[in-house]
Amino acid sequence: MGKKEKIVPAQIEWPTLMLILACYATWGAALWLLPLPLGIIIGGITIALHASLQHEVIHGHPFRGQWLNDLIIWPPLMLTVPYARFKATHLAHHHDEILTDPYDDPETNYLDPGVWERLPRMFQALLRFNNTVAGRLLVGPLIGTIAFAICEWRSRDATIMRGWLWHLPAVAVVLAVVAVSPMPIWAYLVAAYLSMSIIKLRTFLEHQAHERASGRSVIVENGGVFGFLFLNNNLHVVHHMHPRVAWYALPGLYRARRDHYLRRNGGYVFASYREVIRRYLVTPKDPVAHPLWRR
Repeated sequence: MGKKEKIVPAQIEWPTLMLILACYATWGAALWLLPLPLGIIIGGITIALHASLQHEVIHGHPFRGQWLNDLIIWPPLMLTVPYARFKATHLAHHHDEILTDPYDDPETNYLDPGVWERLPRMFQALLRFNNTVAGRLLVGPLIGTIAFAICEWRSRDATIMRGWLWHLPAVAVVLAVVAVSPMPIWAYLVAAYLSMSIIKLRTFLEHQAHERASGRSVIVENGGVFGFLFLNNNLHVVHHMHPRVAWYALPGLYRARRDHYLRRNGGYVFASYREVIRRYLVTPKDPVAHPLWRR
């Protein structure tokens, strides 16, 4: 049996650091320099990239000191999710054995079949629509935000509440910056919603119900512009197998051992996001009730 690969991060990962600085600069340009319609579009794209960079920072980039990583990425440009809560829930999600679990995976969209059966038909129809690409882009951000906030509130956990209490002044800082810019608050809210829709395309099919944990994470081989915005998380099984590897190294890992990764995830692969949109624009990809859940 071969030795386990040891990933040693660089002291400073310059590609990630430069991208973070460029992201903030582009966000500022969207607020101050661009015409309003273009500012909304570029702002939404930039906020989505910032969310991907937050994900990158959670996994230990670009500095060796996590406190410095957290400091450089803390502003909640998307407004709705506390960074501390994103960090905690995402790291919990990385226990692959609980992927898609309706209770233990904080990022799953599957429900316990018993819960699903008790939902009013109107909510069932809405959640079925949410399992299409069109639904995930149009109403997915709203459904996800409301569901996340309700789950967080119901927990009444002191650590969770602290995460939200720290989030409120952070949101106030972001909105204060927007308020002194030429972009109206309403326009920024549109940009923020657009950013959530973009991220929802990534999370739409990252994980499927599968008997094996290794078969639950997707590969979208040609990420295109979305591959950049998602920082190569279209190669999602590679990320789950090497969560400490920087975004710019994932394509090389995949190319070097493509057959290995496709065997690993049981061939859960799409050629591109164009294929994903074509197949599931108005057709649900998955049932809402977990198809393999044992009560």
